[in-house]
Amino acid sequence: FNFSSIQTVLHYSVAVLRKWIAGGVCRCSVRLDGKTIVITGANTGIGKETSRDLARRGARVVMACRDLTRAERAAEEIRRSTGNGNVVIRHLDLASTYSIRQFAKDFHDSEERLDILINNAGVMMCPKQLTEDNFETQLAVNHLGHFLLTNLLLPKLKSSSPSRVVNVSSVAHHGGRIDFDDLFFSQRPYSALESYRQSKLANILFSRELARRLSGSGVSSFSLHPGVIRTELGRHVEGWFPLLGLLLKLPSLLLMKTPWEGCQTTLYCAVMPGLEELSGCYFSDCAEKETAPEGQDDVAARKLWEVSTRLVGLKNTC
Repeated sequence: FNFSSIQTVLHYSVAVLRKWIAGGVCRCSVRLDGKTIVITGANTGIGKETSRDLARRGARVVMACRDLTRAERAAEEIRRSTGNGNVVIRHLDLASTYSIRQFAKDFHDSEERLDILINNAGVMMCPKQLTEDNFETQLAVNHLGHFLLTNLLLPKLKSSSPSRVVNVSSVAHHGGRIDFDDLFFSQRPYSALESYRQSKLANILFSRELARRLSGSGVSSFSLHPGVIRTELGRHVEGWFPLLGLLLKLPSLLLMKTPWEGCQTTLYCAVMPGLEELSGCYFSDCAEKETAPEGQDDVAARKLWEVSTRLVGLKNTC
């Protein structure tokens, strides 16, 4: 082998590795003109790329974000790049049940329909904090906030059916456990990773139970793993281990998905025709995948629904 041959082999190997890392691509070209979509955490990362793709398909995209300044910058960029001026921002803080209720009220008052709800926002392995409702932050933002939001928006989803709810979970649900005796780590040492896994497992159980309850309603529910992605989500990990973050910068360019690659399974679950019969299922790389055994526990899913209903103060659910 001469140097040129080695270079060729390396380039080819890197290309093959990148293609494998990138995973599945949503090749569905369906248009969404006249459809309305809500996506949480839409101003950065895979949320922003998901919003851009859906706007390009002609949808009215409601970007539900906590930071309105960053959201407006992202929305304006999406309007320019897609030519779709029907991209709007609304304030939503998933760590506040008051904010969620206000968002839902304003949405019902101002919007005629809701065709797709994408529960995308999330926090990952953050230090232990309590929200204004005294919920542990990761479970509050990743699960309870989206649980409340979805239930409050269900009347619009039902009246706009066929419609879909897409819940962005993670492969990190493997090894997760819902500790019903101590959901918020008030009686045991806090583990950021254990808390994150619990919240991602909760996403899957919620999606599964939602599908069961909505059977025959025309509203479908899906959960998914987007992949390991180069986004801001891991900022807390890098904050704890700055040297690790520095060492991972270059490998991450090769070994992690880009936000565009990471949003493909979300798009697949949102727009691919004919998925209704798979309501309640879990997807990765634009294909149905089997969850961990913990994600198939229907007893835990029903109990989580009941506990969540009580925690967020819902009187009536589907």
